[in-house]
Amino acid sequence: MELKGKKILITGGTGFLGKRLALALKNDNEVILTGRNNKLNLLAEKFTGCKVMPMDVVNIEQVREVVAEVKPDIIIHAAATKFVDKAEKFPMEAVDVNVIGSQNVARVAMDKGVKVVLGISTDKASPPIRNTYGLTKSLMERMFCATDGKTDTMFACVRYGNVAWSTGSVLTIWKKMFEETGVIGTTGPHMRRFFFTVDEAVQLVITALENIERIRGRVLAREMKAAQIEDILKVWVKHLGGKYEKIGGRPGEREDEYLIGETELPYTEEWELNGIKHYIIGFNKKVPNPLKEVVATFNAPRLTEKEILQLITNPPIEEQ
Repeated sequence: MELKGKKILITGGTGFLGKRLALALKNDNEVILTGRNNKLNLLAEKFTGCKVMPMDVVNIEQVREVVAEVKPDIIIHAAATKFVDKAEKFPMEAVDVNVIGSQNVARVAMDKGVKVVLGISTDKASPPIRNTYGLTKSLMERMFCATDGKTDTMFACVRYGNVAWSTGSVLTIWKKMFEETGVIGTTGPHMRRFFFTVDEAVQLVITALENIERIRGRVLAREMKAAQIEDILKVWVKHLGGKYEKIGGRPGEREDEYLIGETELPYTEEWELNGIKHYIIGFNKKVPNPLKEVVATFNAPRLTEKEILQLITNPPIEEQ
């Protein structure tokens, strides 16, 4: 699909990723953002220059009204309750937004004849699933992929790890601690996580949309580098100063993250798109050339010290 002259609705568009998707797509398309917080809606409108409409995906009537008014060609579904510890404490909110909200978007999109719906997922949806957040996003993946083909609306998802400097991510939390006390508290220095930039996250979404006819009904992921949390902290202290200390853990955390889990291997194949290794994950149809080994933080390529330094010293421009 050519991303030109399209009307694109982004749910959760006032979030970190949604705003930057808007900036990347607005020159060639009409982009409309939605969010349920009107203060954030105003800030996003100023930051992106795009139209912003109030909408809570949990309310299907609001979704129906906005989609009826906008008449989008594409919906990028980025709205989510995404914090692992919060989803453990407030699981009903996570189910409401991540499952029921996604269901509402899917139902309205099919009813209104939207051409494409692309869901934004997470490595936490990959088996073995450790937390409520991952469970809800896994349900979204399976719902969207199973819904593809039932109508003319094409459904797919993208899956990736931690986006550096996204709202509530470790780098934003560490920066606040560092500025306030000079001491960074870490719940898991031994843990390993996938990291990549918001520009890479945006590009994965664009790649998925441009190849929607090929990936529809499946989940697209891409090769990402990983780092041990303590390695990032050591680079931080070495180059920026301060110190770090271990603090109590948070519910729902695990030592490693999986991008492709063992039970997904027979349904996953490797593709090269734009010179980058990608993975296309199905759920019920085995592929001729399946992946042989899980893709996880313990066997992924490691970020170098130079790459870590680049990551921690280059936060994206935020709103004024």
